Amino acid sequence: MSQNNTVIRSMHDLGLAAWFGGTLMGATGLNGAAAGAKDPVERLTLSSLGWAKWAPVQLAALGVHAIGGVGLIVANRDRLGVQQGARTNTAVKLTLTIAAAVTTFWSASVGKKMAEHAREGAEGTTEPGADASEALQGAQRQQKILQWAIPAMTGVLLVMGAQQGEQQRSAAGVLDKKRR
Repeated sequence: MSQNNTVIRSMHDLGLAAWFGGTLMGATGLNGAAAGAKDPVERLTLSSLGWAKWAPVQLAALGVHAIGGVGLIVANRDRLGVQQGARTNTAVKLTLTIAAAVTTFWSASVGKKMAEHAREGAEGTTEPGADASEALQGAQRQQKILQWAIPAMTGVLLVMGAQQGEQQRSAAGVLDKKRR
């Protein structure tokens, strides 16, 4: 079972790492720094500008991760056929990946709404100001949760990827014996 999947595994892992790291940095660094701006209008404006600059990179990271993930499933189809734990991990990971992607696009949509209402100002990036419209308040409430849900889900995906690597290593001998 001496297969070399370095390129697809790297695509899978680097895409996921960028997705995780970018959203975690955005929630802590970007939103945290923007919330410290003196001008309430600037708080949402700066955050929105930062996320807009990150969006193409995030989209690329999602695409690279998806290509790598599909490639790994194809490359490991024999192992997935005989190793129950690997099948279960892959199914859970695929479901969680879809949920994280949906959450990411939902967050982007909510962020766009926040950008459209930036002129209303805000107490913080995800904390409405006293004069905020219901639309902005609703978007900020959602974003307060979404900004942490994405790195939480992608962090779990990173751990599951490590688990899959361990499963693959333990299955190598079993599959080699079956081929003899």
